[in-house]
Amino acid sequence: MMMAALLAAAALLACAGAALIPEPEVQIQVLEKPFLCKRKTKYGDMLLVHFEGFLQSNGTRFHSTYVDNNGQPVWFTLGIREVIKGWDKGLKDMCVGEKRKITVPSALAYGKEGKGKIPPDSTLIFDIKLMEIRNGPRSHESFQEMDLNDDWKLSKEEVRAYLKAEFEKHGSTVNESDHEVLLESIFEKEDEDSDGYISAREFTYVHDEL
Repeated sequence: MMMAALLAAAALLACAGAALIPEPEVQIQVLEKPFLCKRKTKYGDMLLVHFEGFLQSNGTRFHSTYVDNNGQPVWFTLGIREVIKGWDKGLKDMCVGEKRKITVPSALAYGKEGKGKIPPDSTLIFDIKLMEIRNGPRSHESFQEMDLNDDWKLSKEEVRAYLKAEFEKHGSTVNESDHEVLLESIFEKEDEDSDGYISAREFTYVHDEL
């Protein structure tokens, strides 16, 4: 009984000690900032960024969108662990045109496993420039943009018009049959009550498969 009590006490002390260890912080240095900032990044936003990544240990550059991505910036959604945790923490409240240098400790990057050119336990440095912010796919702003008649539900006609506009915006060829397949797939997943409309609740609720 005494040994069991001692083990239990030791376990409690270990948990308490772990709770006192703060999570590593991302160091943020603003290199450039626009004079006007109409909107700042928040969780759920889609961000378009150019970036270069370096190993803090020896300065080796392991990736650059300017060089390795055919000169193209990349899109990602902030705050949903689509990227490393250090980016989710380090790119909040950022303006379009702003450039930051963020230093990301290993625990908020690729940890003990590493990844590709990044060795285990590596602290990473990123130079990141924000090119564009868009409403995330599950935001109320996106829903309102799609809800053309303001009735707080999306018809197939409204979703079809939105998809067509998005494809044309990005210079993609509009294939009517492909759009119809995509449209049916969207309603099959999102229209939970099968009433032919996607309600605001159905739209903003994040499903497990997304």
